[in-house]
Amino acid sequence: MKPVEARVTLVQHTADPEELIAAAARLCYADHTDAILAQDPDGAGKFVAMLKKLGHLSPIEHASFTFLVEGVSRAMTHQLVRHRLASYSQRSQRYVRHAEFDYIVPPRLAGKTVDADGQAVDAVEYFRQTMELIADRYSKLSVALGASGEASNEDARYVLPNACETKIFITMNARELLHFFEERLCLRAQWEIRGVAEQMLAQAKEVAPSIFDGAGPKCIRAGRCPEGKMTCGQYAEIKLRYAGPQTRGQGEGK
Repeated sequence: MKPVEARVTLVQHTADPEELIAAAARLCYADHTDAILAQDPDGAGKFVAMLKKLGHLSPIEHASFTFLVEGVSRAMTHQLVRHRLASYSQRSQRYVRHAEFDYIVPPRLAGKTVDADGQAVDAVEYFRQTMELIADRYSKLSVALGASGEASNEDARYVLPNACETKIFITMNARELLHFFEERLCLRAQWEIRGVAEQMLAQAKEVAPSIFDGAGPKCIRAGRCPEGKMTCGQYAEIKLRYAGPQTRGQGEGK
């Protein structure tokens, strides 16, 4: 057992995604389609940027991206799977025994202490001890259930924590990815899923810069923070971080 951190790998993506998107969009207006697939990469990138500016986003759905995400918690993936226009394959706690599970430690515990029976105990150490206690209880419950694999795992897993490490494959089309980034890169998003979204964006942007140029929290597209009284108050800094050439210069909201 050990604490782990998120690792994201872009496993596969649509070949030449920007050229494909450009071809799909141009098909909508083409009298002749013999050479529709012969899209110049540089021209395709500029065309995709124009599509985004015009809000003509349906062609962007033709490109898809598959990520392997490891070292994340069940708490994180419970949020992730709320994004329904996606496909997921997650390691099972029913088919896989979790007697020695890795776990994710909330970073805000660092430097904190817990009052444990009148003694101040480092919060991260207390968290570690809790994970070990749960693992021990899981193993003993599994034995009590017959230690028979799937049949015992499915009931023993009820004591496993949200911090338990999991692994998941994610496939999203590019339009849904842009929406995912808008929601999960916001500073009000939970820290773990925000960190995963950062890694996903960095890797997707390497292979499809025109699609993901300016991708970021929803305030980038809106030109202001839409959270009202719940605003983080850092719109100017967020804009500098995420806004690409297509979005820089828009609105000066909160």
